Amino acid sequence: MGDGRRHIGTAERRDRLALRQRLAVEARAGGPEEVAGSLVALHGTDPATVYLAVGARLADAAKTVGGTERALYEDGTLVRMHGMRHTVFVFPTELTAVVHASTGLAVAARERAALLKHMAAAGAPDAAWLAEVEESALAALARRGQATAAELARDEPRLKEQFVYAAGKRYEGVHTVSTRLLKVLGVEGKVVRGRPLGSWTSSQFRWAPAPGHPGLDPAGARAELLRRWLAACGPATEDDLKWWTGWRVTEVRRALAAIGAEAVSLDEGPGYVVAGDAGPVAGPIGPWAALLPALDPTAMARRERDWYLPPELRPMLFDRSGNVGPTVWWNGRVVGGWAQRADGEIVWRILDGEGIGGEARAAIAAEAERLGSWVGTTRVTPRFRTPLERELAA
Repeated sequence: MGDGRRHIGTAERRDRLALRQRLAVEARAGGPEEVAGSLVALHGTDPATVYLAVGARLADAAKTVGGTERALYEDGTLVRMHGMRHTVFVFPTELTAVVHASTGLAVAARERAALLKHMAAAGAPDAAWLAEVEESALAALARRGQATAAELARDEPRLKEQFVYAAGKRYEGVHTVSTRLLKVLGVEGKVVRGRPLGSWTSSQFRWAPAPGHPGLDPAGARAELLRRWLAACGPATEDDLKWWTGWRVTEVRRALAAIGAEAVSLDEGPGYVVAGDAGPVAGPIGPWAALLPALDPTAMARRERDWYLPPELRPMLFDRSGNVGPTVWWNGRVVGGWAQRADGEIVWRILDGEGIGGEARAAIAAEAERLGSWVGTTRVTPRFRTPLERELAA
């Protein structure tokens, strides 16, 4: 390139994705901690996504449920908590301080202010009352270790108090103090989501005290989070980084400068990698296929997606809010989608048949069989359903 920047084309980006996202067969991980560490964050809004994302990347997929439950609820090496863009993710525990300082503090301040404002507008008790309830609820949670909101409300009955939100407006509703307060405590890094009430697919969960961590400088934390993500997912555009982090563009640029990120050229325009990562990389040793779940971080972590997800496939693979559904991958690009039928069968469909011959179809079928072998009798329905997933599951 005339400006001295190395150009990283689509083929090389797909090679990097295959290995760093643990999708090529030789790159598969030994445990869920390796998967989360490689991806930085696993989308946790839909609990099943975490397990399906891990299972797609484990060398021994049979260890998915037991290994992930151990990491989340026994060893505490993974934590499900609020992170970027006010969204729930699963992070390696050693990253909790970085995530909280880099993204949580600003969101937490807004959430608490909004709760107090809404309570005041409804004539509900004031900040001093809320502080007493919060202290009591946290003490009850510490005694119990883990608890549902209903269990905490038995210990601290004031959590059952209700107030009217947006009175007189079309979206008027009645909010319970427990629901709003626990959400605020989550983004403040005081509580995290614990063991589910049902199976690993259950969206009902207990709360648990957050792991202790030191307070960090927000600017330094942003630099560290961005460094880790670029190492795992780079190269990326500035828009990718702004979208994934939810930060202001000035914060993204300061973090890039702080880590000495190296500028490269991409098909979309300027991009960035961590220092020393601009050189050519070896690709996977052979072709690969993957069945990734709805909201999987490989599909969702970037704003610029054309290099791995053809725009014409999006109407069938995304819902109206921009959430990706289950996807079928072949050699670094999305070629279709999959679903689970009521009888448990994993079914899939190719939407982009370019280069999809017998070898590709056999590899995709093998991945579907591998997925079905560990999911077993459990029924998995994405929280955010997409047109193709609904059609295949019917």
